Amino acid sequence: MTSAPDIAYIFDPRFTGGTSAAIASELKVAVTLGHLQLHARRSAMFSGQDVAPALRQTLDALGLALIWDAPQISADVVILHNPSFLRFQTDPHMRIVTRHLIVVAHENFLRPGKFESHDVRRCLDQIDRATLALRKSIAPVSGHNRTTIADWFAQNPDASGWQILAQDWFNICDFPLVPPTARPADRRGRHSRPGPEKFPPLGDLDLCFPALAQSNVILGADMLLAAGLDRPHWTMVPFRGLELARYFQMIDFMVYFTAPTWRESFGRVLAEGIAAGKVVVCDADTAASFGDAVVTTTPAQVDAVIAAFINDPESYRDQVARGQSWVGEHAPEAFRDRMAEVLKWRAGCDL
Repeated sequence: MTSAPDIAYIFDPRFTGGTSAAIASELKVAVTLGHLQLHARRSAMFSGQDVAPALRQTLDALGLALIWDAPQISADVVILHNPSFLRFQTDPHMRIVTRHLIVVAHENFLRPGKFESHDVRRCLDQIDRATLALRKSIAPVSGHNRTTIADWFAQNPDASGWQILAQDWFNICDFPLVPPTARPADRRGRHSRPGPEKFPPLGDLDLCFPALAQSNVILGADMLLAAGLDRPHWTMVPFRGLELARYFQMIDFMVYFTAPTWRESFGRVLAEGIAAGKVVVCDADTAASFGDAVVTTTPAQVDAVIAAFINDPESYRDQVARGQSWVGEHAPEAFRDRMAEVLKWRAGCDL
C-alpha cells in the first residue's frame, strides 16, 4: 500500500453492550491504518442521542468526533458495523460511494433451527440500494457467525452481489490478563445485557446458580428484579450497576447459558471472563468460537464441573492459562494484521 486509505465508519453509536465495545476497540487499531471518518446514524432502533459509554470514552481518548446523519459518505473503504440497526426502517437516508464496502455482521443471520434472527433482507437491501461500490463484503465475526451468514445466503440465492470475507472480523480482546486464584471457591456469576434472549429458562438458571454455591452474582438482572423474583441466594445487580472489575473479584466461575433460541455470534462476555482469570462454563454451541478456552457442559452438570475444579486447583489454573492463550490470539496486534490484510485489496486496484 503506497498511502494510508480513507476509511469511513458507519454505525449507530447508541448500541449497548458488545457492539459498541467492539467498535471502540477497533477504532484504536484503525487510526493506525488510515484516515478515519466516523459517521453516526440515528436509526429507528433507538431514541435519543446518548453514545454508549465505552464508545464515548474511546472517542474522547482518541480525539475523534462523530459526524451525525451525513447524507453522503465517500471513502476508499467504508466499514458499516451491525447492519441490524436498520431493521425498523426502510430507508437509510444516506448515500455511500466507495471502492470496498465491508458490513460487519455482529449478529447471526440465523437462529438455532435456521430461523432468521432479524429481517436481514430489509437491512441488506437498504445498504445495497444506498451504495455505489466496486466490492461489497459481509464480514463474519466468528466461525459460527460465518455459518449462519452462509446458510442465509443459501436460503436467499437472489440476494446477490455480496461476498463473504475469507477472514473473520473478530472482536478485539484488549482486556488486561488477570492471573487465576490459587484456591478457587464455589463463587459463581454471569453478566450480560438484560435482553430476554441472553438468559436461559428459569429452571436452568436455578441449576446454574443453586443455594449450595457459596455465592451467586447475576449482573444485568434487570428483568429478574422487575419481576420481583425471590432468590435470596442470588445477588442480582442491574446492567452497569457494578464495575466489571469488582464483579470479577466476586466470582471464580462464570457460568453462561442463553435462551435455546439464541446463540452468541462471538461471545465477548466470555472473553472478558477468561481474561479476568476465571473458568468459563457454557454450552457447546456457544463455545464453538472458543475451542478449549472454555469448558462445555449442560446446566444439570454445572455443579459437578465446578466441584472437580475446586478439588483440583491446578486444573483450574491450567484451564485459565488455555483460555488466556486464546485471548492473546485475539489481541489488538492480531486484529491489526487481519485488517491490514483486508485493506491490501486496494493495492491491486490502483487506488
